[in-house]
Amino acid sequence: MQPRMTPIAKILNPASDDPVSQALRASAKRLGGVAIFSGVVNLLMLAGPLYMLQVYDRVIPSRSVATLLGLSAIILAVYLFQGFFDALRMRMLARIGSLFDAALQEPIHFALATLPLRGVGTALLQQPLRDLDQIRIFLSGLGPTALLDTPWIPIFVVMLFLFHPVIGITGVVGATAIIAVALLAERLSADASRNLMESSARRQVSADATRRNADAIRALGMSERFAARWLRANEGFLRENLRVMDLYANLGAWAKVMRYALQSAMLGVGAYLVVNEQASGGIIIASSIMLGRALAPIEVALGTWKQFVAARQSIRRLGEVLKAVRPQAAPAITLAPPERELSATSLAVAAPGSERLILANVSFSLRAGTGLAILGPSASGKSSLAKALVGVWPAFTGIVRLDGAAIDQWHPDELGRHIGYLPQEVSLFEGSVAENIARLDESARPEAVLQAARIAGAHEMIVRLPEGYSTRVGEGGMLLSAGQRQRIGLARALFGDPFLIVLDEPNANLDAEGENALMRAIETLRDAGRIVVVVSHRPNVLAVLNMTLVLYDGGVVAFGPRDEILARAGHSGGTQPLLAKVAADAPVSRAARGGRP
Repeated sequence: MQPRMTPIAKILNPASDDPVSQALRASAKRLGGVAIFSGVVNLLMLAGPLYMLQVYDRVIPSRSVATLLGLSAIILAVYLFQGFFDALRMRMLARIGSLFDAALQEPIHFALATLPLRGVGTALLQQPLRDLDQIRIFLSGLGPTALLDTPWIPIFVVMLFLFHPVIGITGVVGATAIIAVALLAERLSADASRNLMESSARRQVSADATRRNADAIRALGMSERFAARWLRANEGFLRENLRVMDLYANLGAWAKVMRYALQSAMLGVGAYLVVNEQASGGIIIASSIMLGRALAPIEVALGTWKQFVAARQSIRRLGEVLKAVRPQAAPAITLAPPERELSATSLAVAAPGSERLILANVSFSLRAGTGLAILGPSASGKSSLAKALVGVWPAFTGIVRLDGAAIDQWHPDELGRHIGYLPQEVSLFEGSVAENIARLDESARPEAVLQAARIAGAHEMIVRLPEGYSTRVGEGGMLLSAGQRQRIGLARALFGDPFLIVLDEPNANLDAEGENALMRAIETLRDAGRIVVVVSHRPNVLAVLNMTLVLYDGGVVAFGPRDEILARAGHSGGTQPLLAKVAADAPVSRAARGGRP
């Protein structure tokens, strides 16, 4: 049986099982305690009108200073208690917002790590974190107090009716008019807020592109053109922002005018009743204060309506994202580490978020101790195959297996312990060299880090750095050269003694010393019974690999022992004749893919 939800949870979120809904239900239970304090605060608010009523109807006619002092002392104590409970309520809301944020940190981080692998554009990558911030800010602010105080409006209205039915009717009519303005704000603000969010995302994309490519922009003389793109994005954002601000300014002004008119009407109605001897003079002031208390939640709601709309949109977006990237359930049984075979069967690969095939009908099998060279011209699908083999890109169709088990039968973190991967563009993590090699594993043994560095042939290079293994690499490894990043990235791939090592252009930035170290590392890995898959355009690395797979136009045109494949090309010392042969066989590849693009 699900717990009952407070008004805020009902308004903000429908019943669902996504992480956002679960966190909101937990927040709703905590808001139950805040509702108790809201009730105390609202009850204490009745003291103000009652005080004014007693002053005008008892103290002034009797001219009793003692009564005035007694009433004043009581109301001061009430106001102190009201301030205490109000501050306590706001502190509780701040903690509820923080607990909501903390409850979603793990799924949010998983989404940030998964969205790029699903083909999500740059504009949306940081949106989950922005949405979480927006929800937390709303939960920690005045918005929930308006919703929690709303059930007390009828009590204040009943008090107005107790003063006089005409006063009560005036209050109901005025409150209904202001609520109508709030509903109008809801209707008009939805599209405007959504457009503002989209324009803000576009501006952020432009800013990120300028930051990432600052060196190329300056060197290639593109500053003015990027500035023009930024100005267009910023102008769009400012235009949408002005539209939203104008909308809320107009609605706020109308609500303020209606509130002032209603308060004046209440004073006028009270005066009319006093003149006709249907009410006492104290009722004029008491009813005006009581009306202000009744309208307070509505006024707060109008003041925080922009945050409310943004929070509700954020809840919807965040819920959809977290449901779409929900982590894979842990398998019932943890498989043994692979040690025999890698195979791909009828494998087809498409970029995440696209149905256009990059590779199709790729099948091969490798035994332990095998070294495979993946060759082919640019855009033939080599890097895409590498990503599919390590599980970075899911197979569009077909399957990749380790020791006969599909790689999705492992939890991603568990699979990662058995795989070493060096991407084409090596980016290191902010931290030390040792932390990068250890894959940020704080419990990693120093011996394992040293072993990976030595196998990669990077140990001598690392110890020559200013602080050796403790040298900070900077964001993305920017404090190191491209060759140093590649060699440390290779050591990271070899950390933990993985069974399958996939290296995408591992010698692209290496000098002769680094390339020799790479070749020795591949020989060592093969001798240890590991499978090494290398994507490379350089012929030198072929000397330490015994199998070759050639891709052209997204299909396999040759697979077999290295010497046999090179002999078919009429050359054993390089790759260019082989690629020329591949070009001649290209129609075979397209037919194998059934003409798919």
